[in-house]
Amino acid sequence: MTKPSEKIVIFDTTLRDGEQSPGATMTHDEKLEIATMLDEMGVDVIEAGFPIASDGDFAAVSDIARNADRAVICGLARANLKDIDRCWEAVKHARQPRIHTFIGTSPLHRAIPNLTRDQMAERIHETVTHARNLCDDVQWSPMDATRTEWDYLARVVEVAIKAGATTINIPDTVGYTAPNESAELIRRLIAEVPGASDVVFATHCHNDLGLATANALAAVEGGARQIECTINGLGERAGNTALEEVVMALKVRHDIMPFTTGVDSTKLMAISRRVASVSGFPVQFNKAIVGKNAFAHESGIHQDGMLKNAETFEIMRPEDVGLNATSLVMGKHSGRAALRSKMKELGYDLADNQLVDVFVRFKALADRKKEVFDEDLIALMQDEERQSEDRIKVDYLRVVCGTEGPQEASLRLVIDGEVKASEATGDGPVDAAFNAVKALVEHHARLQLYQVSAVTEGTDAQATVTVRMEEDGRIVSGQSADTDTVVASVRAYVNALNRLMVRREKGGTDGREISYKDVG
Repeated sequence: MTKPSEKIVIFDTTLRDGEQSPGATMTHDEKLEIATMLDEMGVDVIEAGFPIASDGDFAAVSDIARNADRAVICGLARANLKDIDRCWEAVKHARQPRIHTFIGTSPLHRAIPNLTRDQMAERIHETVTHARNLCDDVQWSPMDATRTEWDYLARVVEVAIKAGATTINIPDTVGYTAPNESAELIRRLIAEVPGASDVVFATHCHNDLGLATANALAAVEGGARQIECTINGLGERAGNTALEEVVMALKVRHDIMPFTTGVDSTKLMAISRRVASVSGFPVQFNKAIVGKNAFAHESGIHQDGMLKNAETFEIMRPEDVGLNATSLVMGKHSGRAALRSKMKELGYDLADNQLVDVFVRFKALADRKKEVFDEDLIALMQDEERQSEDRIKVDYLRVVCGTEGPQEASLRLVIDGEVKASEATGDGPVDAAFNAVKALVEHHARLQLYQVSAVTEGTDAQATVTVRMEEDGRIVSGQSADTDTVVASVRAYVNALNRLMVRREKGGTDGREISYKDVG
């Protein structure tokens, strides 16, 4: 006999911890868009950012707080009064605000501020008390809790509860723990710490050993009632518990985990794709729930079983995560009405003017591809959004390549409305094209990643290209899709440069500048 169903609070930190992935920085508008999607899909708490980190972070958290309809809006603050005050200023406009304050409690982390156990306990009491005086909803986290001595962890959790914390989050900051340990730690804290029954215990698991989701669900078995997670598992290093994995695990295994969430699982695929687009981190094909291959079957045995009964090899339906069971193929004879209907089905409600622009690009794509699949349309739409406000845009590209080099590229860019042209050579067509960009847009960024993946199958498939660049500590990603891999590569490179310009504007004018050359 199972106990009655209990609500699990889903705490999404895509906009805070997720954005800390190197190169995953999002613009102000992108953050607001993702927050709106999270709110609409029923996420309980949105950690909107780290308000004291920058003016841009503060503005994003403030605007998200003002615009949220249902979710609790949370900001992060270190254990000092200035951080907490700044956090409150950002979240106080929300219908349901929360302050999340933290401090590292393990021996390694205590050594950083050089605090004794007693001094750290005093700081925890002071800062949590201050936060509670400002806000009725206060979350406290002992960073690196899973490597903190048991006696000290129990002591500071008790201090935080007495000071007024309403949620106690237990982070596995470095992804070190294992599921049995995760469950036992929560179970023991609830059983032994005075006042533990009066607060909600949460779990925040990193994926360094690939155990984040398993550890989070084990913590729920131990008594945690809030799971911190991110879309696509974005986050520091190897990432975090993935929201989509948690939601579907609770849904599919309700027999052994009789818990509920308010998250609408049919919106998972749409937000996964959108976060992948704005962060520049593509979803791996074999990613659980939202990966391209999650509902794909190639083996004859599997295909035969699927034809007879889909449940033979699928424990959930594609429709459960917002994926169409069948992919309607569009082509060059499809009209505007069909395109509007298909795009709405895929989560894009196009205005009339936007439909005109997208239809032109759709027709151009259909002329180059025999069949245009759902994935092609999503890539086209994401590419349209990426280029809509860019200061630098690709106007024309022609490359000459073959067995004899050097390869050549002729390029025209539109920079702040002005057309500029250049020609360059290189070791391959992509290198030549990138050199042509550098001839017009002088910069000192170093290319860290160049990745190509096919959107669909076939020699006429669109290629999605992702580039990651670093300059003076600023890391940016760019992405684009096209049936021509070199065109997609240049657009992705230019998209990254546009993002670098935005990062410069957010970070001030110090450091090296991007300058434009008139070569043509």
